[in-house]
Amino acid sequence: MSVFPLSCRCGLSRSPPKNRGAPAPSPPDKRSKYSGQSVRAMPMRVLTVGKKRSRGTQLIVEEYKEKLGYYCDVEDMILRSNPKLTSDVNVQVEAEDMSMMQQLKPEDFVVVLDENGKDVTSEKMADLIGDAGNTGLSRLTFCIGGPYGLGAQVRNRGDATIRLSSMVLNHQVALIVLMEQLYRAWTIIKGQKYHH
Repeated sequence: MSVFPLSCRCGLSRSPPKNRGAPAPSPPDKRSKYSGQSVRAMPMRVLTVGKKRSRGTQLIVEEYKEKLGYYCDVEDMILRSNPKLTSDVNVQVEAEDMSMMQQLKPEDFVVVLDENGKDVTSEKMADLIGDAGNTGLSRLTFCIGGPYGLGAQVRNRGDATIRLSSMVLNHQVALIVLMEQLYRAWTIIKGQKYHH
């Protein structure tokens, strides 16, 4: 059964009939369990596989790093894509995988960004930050893969696997979305007015 509106011959779309007798679905939980609570401010690091960023992307990343700096230390690191300069995609992903694994430490709480990961709301991102702070680990690390995604070692190393969208995002776009959501998550935790 299609979930898209049915098309009429006149070119207008017709909405499916409303089920008047059924109760409205419950709205998703719009509150983080950490809202207004004290949360350990773990240092954060974002690892991105890619080439040199566009100037606009870098400016936005720097802006959010500065905003996040009020809540925790933030490090942003670009790992070279295709370090072996190969045309074989599998070799490229394996080399990037190995490069990223070298940056991950046992004391890192690792969040993998993957198109097959769990959908998270902004409130759930705040919960993830709070939960990571309760683990006793010393750093929260987010991993964004290159054009062919992350390798098996990094995906297996992840303590959590999330996706920012059901659409595939360019790694620079994913980075911008992630940085904004990390800032939004902290404002949710702190009960500030940024998030509505």
